[in-house]
Amino acid sequence: MNRPVWLLDVDGVLNATRPGWSAAPRNGTAYGGGHPYRLRWAPALITRIRALHQAGSVTLRWCSTWCADADQVERLFALPPLERSWTGPISHSAAPAAKLAAAHAVLDQGHRLIWTDDDAVPTNGPVHDELVATGRALLIAPLANRGLQPEHLDTIEAFLSDTDVPDTGYADALEAARRLLGDTA
Repeated sequence: MNRPVWLLDVDGVLNATRPGWSAAPRNGTAYGGGHPYRLRWAPALITRIRALHQAGSVTLRWCSTWCADADQVERLFALPPLERSWTGPISHSAAPAAKLAAAHAVLDQGHRLIWTDDDAVPTNGPVHDELVATGRALLIAPLANRGLQPEHLDTIEAFLSDTDVPDTGYADALEAARRLLGDTA
């Protein structure tokens, strides 16, 4: 089976100031480039992501400025070592282009794509349309202060559950993602 790849950002996706999820958030310190950063996340979100990974439903791949220090995030979230889109440090200004290149690479390799990023995921326009045209990509841009929410994970799980349909059949998941993004067109 050609397992879908989930490009996962950290800040604004997992790390959020008001993650919600009907429970108290967790806090912890991770070190990026030798500097301490306070992260805040919803434990239930991490539990659901971990379950998808452990079930073999998806390949999780960091696609974040945290890639060079992903071990710090994995330690905080009690995740196993995950794939990385790149291994060296990357600037915030270079990250959007690198993230888009990573998304194209996933699709070019024949995988279905889930891409969650609060600011790099295109929510409309020609790049968005190109990525979702075949139904092989699910793009979610959560609100940065909230991060991924339960309905986002529901949409991701729906997208993953339809693994036998090649390149089409994801209209319901894509429509739900568009509603979450506020795209009513």
